[in-house]
Amino acid sequence: MIDETLLEAEQKMDKAIEVAKEDFATIRTGRANAAMFSKITVEYYGTPTPLQQLASFNTPEARTILISPFDKSVMTGIEKALRDSDLGVNPSNDGNVIRVVLPSLTQERRKDFVKLARAKAEDARVSVRNIRRRAKEELDRIAKDGEAGEDEVARAEKELEVQTKKRIEVIDTVLAAKESELLEV
Repeated sequence: MIDETLLEAEQKMDKAIEVAKEDFATIRTGRANAAMFSKITVEYYGTPTPLQQLASFNTPEARTILISPFDKSVMTGIEKALRDSDLGVNPSNDGNVIRVVLPSLTQERRKDFVKLARAKAEDARVSVRNIRRRAKEELDRIAKDGEAGEDEVARAEKELEVQTKKRIEVIDTVLAAKESELLEV
């Protein structure tokens, strides 16, 4: 029972880290990458559809992305979704592809993105800590109900703390990498 609780907590913590990494990927840096568009949805026949499902992406230059819709009728919807997004881009349409040229980031905009990255990292840390809290409550319940000895529960709580600390360090490492990527000129 204790091992199951620890395993479940570890899996949930790993999932929280994956979500944090996906969130960091959506934060725009000076370089173009398709992950920036992963959270954008486009109105497609009355249904909000992720942009990734409607088009292919090509990066011919460091700051340019070509978006080739599979269905040409959705081009205006994609353009509208890109303009309304928080990426700060102005797409241009030539009838076949949508060209998105990413403007260079100003120092002020870079600092805003660093703040956003730090907020997302803190959300991930809070998520990991909440998972730890729920697992600890479960371990306390196991000890109270007499399903395991106090020594086993104490060992499990120490292991839970080690796993939590390890996951938070991973989040901090990913944040530091994103910050340095954002601040490089």
